[in-house]
Amino acid sequence: MQRTMIRETTGMVGQEVLVKGWVHVRRDMSKLAFIDMRDGSGIAQVVFVPAELDDNSKERMKELRPEFCISVRGVVNARGAKQVNPDMETGTIEILAKELVILNPSKTPPFELEDTAKINEELRLKYRYLDLRSKRMRNNLILRDKVTTFFRDFLHKEGFHEIETPILTKGTPEGSREYLVPSRLHAGMFYVLPQSPQQFKQLSMVGGLERYFQIARCFRDEDQRGDRQPEFTQLDLEMSFVTQEDVLELNERMFIELVKTVSPEKHITQTPFPRISYADAMTKYGNDKPDLRKDKNDPNELAFCWIVDFPMFEDDGEGGVQAAHHPFCMPNPDDIALLDTDPMKVRASSYDLVLNGYELSSGSIRIHQRELQNKIFQLLGLPDDLIQARFGHMLEAFEYGAPPHGGMAPGIDRVVMILANEPNIREVIPFPKTGDARDLLMGAPSEIEQKRLDEAHIKIK
Repeated sequence: MQRTMIRETTGMVGQEVLVKGWVHVRRDMSKLAFIDMRDGSGIAQVVFVPAELDDNSKERMKELRPEFCISVRGVVNARGAKQVNPDMETGTIEILAKELVILNPSKTPPFELEDTAKINEELRLKYRYLDLRSKRMRNNLILRDKVTTFFRDFLHKEGFHEIETPILTKGTPEGSREYLVPSRLHAGMFYVLPQSPQQFKQLSMVGGLERYFQIARCFRDEDQRGDRQPEFTQLDLEMSFVTQEDVLELNERMFIELVKTVSPEKHITQTPFPRISYADAMTKYGNDKPDLRKDKNDPNELAFCWIVDFPMFEDDGEGGVQAAHHPFCMPNPDDIALLDTDPMKVRASSYDLVLNGYELSSGSIRIHQRELQNKIFQLLGLPDDLIQARFGHMLEAFEYGAPPHGGMAPGIDRVVMILANEPNIREVIPFPKTGDARDLLMGAPSEIEQKRLDEAHIKIK
């Protein structure tokens, strides 16, 4: 007999069904037993009447406890008017069990699964597979799926192509510390995990692909604080032959449509999104991530804004300069002459999308000419041999008709967090790390046996 999803049973009164899932709640009344049974589609009440069951099912009925994984064959019956439960999607029906199979018993969970938001987070992360059974966590991940599906559909309609870029790549520090991956085949050599697909998406533009995107995994070996994760996900997109206005227009339209599609209960404070210069934001709000909501107690208000005209460079704390964003940002065309006279006054053709006080996305028009890119590297204090070693491949690529291009990369974890009204991104990531970068479920990071260290040519100090 083919399985029926619980949500479908409301339209199957009088029919025999086979449902499979978990015991959500058990209630006993005299010789009868009632359970709320849960699967991925919903919850329904199942009634166990001993006279309706075979002998084996009668015995199994006595064993049922919350979170047992079970299979039930039974008949869908309409509830009487007084028994209808308006709070359940399946509240107009119940299933009269005919046969019960226990697919797998369950130990008593270490915490209640109905609402896990107030449970100790480390306990939840250790038993994340149980935490994910809660309605809130399930809904968060369903929302995440809707968000990524929307982005894919929207960008495909706009002529973008989804293109994967390497996870094992070359170490070319762009700001954050990278995770190192030793090469077994090439002793003493290392790959790194990418902070972002920055160089590969630019090289895709050199490759003539014109409109690229991917749901990209990114890795940063940073000191953990606040809402950061060692690995995170961003919507990476890049476009050729565009101006800054083109990039902002497409992304603004995309986010307005996203809200209408996946979170129609929410409302956007102002459209078009306000545009604020970095200098004005710092003067008026004291930061470059202003929260422009009119009512911060309204969980459905979304206040977007663009921050533009960021500084190209910032003080590195050691008497030199460093890139305020990354070294591939195009300087503002009006400030090019200042590169030789007063580089700290140069504005970048870069922009941030801010939502409710969070930086949602950063982007820029990129440098696409070898001479200008090399000049920026030199202003950052990199010697010629280091420039060639780290970025020679990019500089050479720019000699082969590289087109003007630009893009941005919204953080998917943060987008979903805000739409789900959650306090941090760990609540919308299936298997996150703790604040100090530990995986309590798997027990990572962990020690590695000596044989594997030897194979990778690694010696622990």
